[in-house]
Amino acid sequence: MKLTKTEKAAVAVLFASGEPIPAERLAQVFDCDEAAVHWMLRRVMDYFDEEESPLQVLRLDSQYQMSTREEFAQPVRNALEMKKNQPLSQAAMEVLAIVAYNQPVTKAFVEQIRSVDSASTVNMLVERGLLEEKGRLDLPGRPVSYGTTAHFLRSFGLESVGELPMVPESREEEEELDGQVRMERV
Repeated sequence: MKLTKTEKAAVAVLFASGEPIPAERLAQVFDCDEAAVHWMLRRVMDYFDEEESPLQVLRLDSQYQMSTREEFAQPVRNALEMKKNQPLSQAAMEVLAIVAYNQPVTKAFVEQIRSVDSASTVNMLVERGLLEEKGRLDLPGRPVSYGTTAHFLRSFGLESVGELPMVPESREEEEELDGQVRMERV
């Protein structure tokens, strides 16, 4: 497979940006509709897979970003002298899960579910780029609502929050899902 000039131009745009670019913006750049952008970038993804390229194009909801493949992360870190990110604490993972499944939410909502002060955890996740402000609610005090980011999706290998695993609604469902996971691992 060969890439067209337009597909190569899309790769150049994604490379130069370094950040996720909305499909809507790419459609404006290439004077086409969003469906054509999705089709074009699907071809680019297939091309990179076929060529076993160290690069990949990630789809993050309705945005696209170029990145290196996971197996090349360590040499890139070494070359750029990047410190390895510290793993997230249990509290941070709990807050991420609450926000991801219920977004947009306020700090008060997170604290109500966790029954502990979560302001510092939410702020740390915002600093790390995993959560972002999504707006303010029309309530007294105009509280900030939070949601997940493209960096969250990228970090957890998701295209959208719709790919998150189902949350069991009952203890029986939880045991059934747990049994299925064990069977899949065998």
